[in-house]
Amino acid sequence: MSARRLPLIISSAVACFSGFFLATSAAAAGPDAFSRPVAGLTEYDQATVHLGNSLFRKSWRPAPSETTASDGLGPLYNARACSDCHVGDGRGNHKIGLILKLRQPDPVYGVQIQDKAVAGIDAEGQVLVRYEESSVELSDGTIVRLRRPIYEVADLKYGPFAAGIGFSPRLAPPVFGLGLLEAVDVAEILAYDDPKDLDGDGISGRANGVRSEARNVLRLGRFGWKAGHATVADQNAVALSNDIGIANSLYPALWGDCTVAQIDCQRAPHGGNERHNGLEISAKVVRHLTFYLQALDAPPPRAGTAAGQLLFRRTGCAACHREEMRTGDDHPLVALRSRTIRPYTDLLLHDMGDELADGMTEGKATGREWRTAPLWGIGLTDAVNGNTFYLHDGRARSLTEAILWHGGEGASAREKFKKLSVGQRVALLEFLRTL
Repeated sequence: MSARRLPLIISSAVACFSGFFLATSAAAAGPDAFSRPVAGLTEYDQATVHLGNSLFRKSWRPAPSETTASDGLGPLYNARACSDCHVGDGRGNHKIGLILKLRQPDPVYGVQIQDKAVAGIDAEGQVLVRYEESSVELSDGTIVRLRRPIYEVADLKYGPFAAGIGFSPRLAPPVFGLGLLEAVDVAEILAYDDPKDLDGDGISGRANGVRSEARNVLRLGRFGWKAGHATVADQNAVALSNDIGIANSLYPALWGDCTVAQIDCQRAPHGGNERHNGLEISAKVVRHLTFYLQALDAPPPRAGTAAGQLLFRRTGCAACHREEMRTGDDHPLVALRSRTIRPYTDLLLHDMGDELADGMTEGKATGREWRTAPLWGIGLTDAVNGNTFYLHDGRARSLTEAILWHGGEGASAREKFKKLSVGQRVALLEFLRTL
């Protein structure tokens, strides 16, 4: 997209954005619940969100195409558009939006498996998953079936994996509320950092430290299942490169995650051009896409029972899923400043035990640690995404299953949940569905 055209596009978008804004605001609990922009945006910001929304849903094409604004897909990829995985700005499922990362880079297959490819190139393989089921009995005699996923990659086109390669499946998470989480003061997050559990509550959350490519410094990790990305820009750029194969200023490889061992991939046409400084997408267009993700609001909580909220606290869920945070006053997007938010996360890493361990390190995160997933909007998952698959790999088919998978620091809360009466359990689950 030409930089000279952007002001004109933005100016034109202002005229039609008001309808979009009202429509998304009116659908707070419907299929567009995750696609509402934050309040307080200027007209120019509203138009930029509208443009970013189009870019998020844009389907990329293999190079060369009839327009340089849309080519550059792959040659190896997982999706053609951001929205292919983040359906309705929400989460994926075990068939759509599940990425199989490798625990350590493979000299042939790179950092993740790309199961799709442009014409003339072989996809790396096909990800297969099967489940082993087990039973958990609750105190009232209720039997809950849990399923443990087992992954393999069939039809490997570039030879076997290197010795010792393991898998870390990652479900596409919701993308709303990212700007609000980015705006939370570092000091507020670190106030709950307690790696040695000095307060003796059994919770030893700790901050992840990662390199921000966008800022070129070490920063507090906030995004991704293991808080492996410091900013929305970082997360956006790596997804463009690894998931779609789009070279950008932070990840400039013109063939994405394609390695030198994949000769045909390296020789395939790419979409780099002089208008984009040799890349496949301009820095300005990336900023508009990032702005869209920063500007998406979280759905407001709906009316719930006080009894359920009290049980949420008494079982220990709130020790990690912090109910309230405050954004700072220095985020570039003014509409995100000085706001009280209710994300139900501490943005810290926690040891979740062997039950959920993937063996993969990321920044300071160990193979047993995961960032506390925000719970806001979780009760709208079915309405927006048409499924109720939870946790980092979608193994949990219900909120009950998700809770019962908690180990490590979450084991105490899990055991308290198992001991609840039927009525108490219903109240707690109903509270979660109001978030």
